[in-house]
Amino acid sequence: MKRSFLLFTILIALSVLSGLLMSESSWIGKVGISLMHREYNLTKIWWQGAAAVFIVELLLYFLHSFIYSKLPVVMARMVHFILALAAAACLYLSWDDFHTTLSHQLLGWRFHYGVYLVWTGWVVTAVFFLLKKSKKTNNATGQGNRAQAVE
Repeated sequence: MKRSFLLFTILIALSVLSGLLMSESSWIGKVGISLMHREYNLTKIWWQGAAAVFIVELLLYFLHSFIYSKLPVVMARMVHFILALAAAACLYLSWDDFHTTLSHQLLGWRFHYGVYLVWTGWVVTAVFFLLKKSKKTNNATGQGNRAQAVE
């Protein structure tokens, strides 16, 4: 439970910092958001952006928690690893998009770092569950209690 509290504290801090950074986009970026990209309007007010990011991070936490509780240990760790790689790939793709698309370049570095923190939060959550010690494993094969119940 203490580790989950630490994870939630980290996710809250990342969400608040992400909301603050995304609300500090450049002047031309704010004009572009107001006129053309209205789906980013919620990033203009820091607490709305932070709340949206935290809700997404919570949903990802519950997804990882579901995977952790329902799958055998080895399979769950593989899924957590794949999801961590997916989050890292999304981080790279965001970086690439921000450096190649002019309209996204105009948002400014603060907005970029705010988006990077969203993906970083997902990586942190995936690594948390990847490194979490399992209470399900009692044997060397890592099959968990389900395999023992079948026997």
